Amino acid sequence: MATYKIDPAHSEILFKVKHLMITNVTGSFGKFEGTLESDADDFSDAKASFEADIDSVSTNNEQRDGHLKSEEFFAAEKFPKLSFVSTAFTKLSAEEYTLTGDLTIKGITNPVTLNVEYGGTTNDPWGQTKVGFEISGKINRKDFGLTWGVVTEAGSVLLSDDVKLALNVQFTKQA
Repeated sequence: MATYKIDPAHSEILFKVKHLMITNVTGSFGKFEGTLESDADDFSDAKASFEADIDSVSTNNEQRDGHLKSEEFFAAEKFPKLSFVSTAFTKLSAEEYTLTGDLTIKGITNPVTLNVEYGGTTNDPWGQTKVGFEISGKINRKDFGLTWGVVTEAGSVLLSDDVKLALNVQFTKQA
């Protein structure tokens, strides 16, 4: 079984949420780790796990980040991590897969299915085997207890329920 670990220096974990239903606010997690295990060279039997530190959330706005870490959103003190464990990695074509698994946020676990684009496998200048994937999908934040919301005077919703996920991840094969 080959084991790969996420290279955090060459990976990013992003999310986007509509604000006032007219623009997106983008956020990221700065501290995370993940493992991919596979016997098959095409990753058709892959198993994946992932964790991110809630305290590392950033939207480039300190006040908003503090609100996201509060009880009204992630409750970072009580639930310091979000996690994902795969249940299936299904090959659709040479470069496309679906990744299904259990996502846990704020102590609430729900199944999610994400789209995966395989970027390829190569060796870096130091002889390490690297594998790249772009992962995308959408979740409903309220399914995970992130229910805070405000309606404006005009009747517009401040935050959408849908959260778009975008993960660009590079894995390093472990010796």
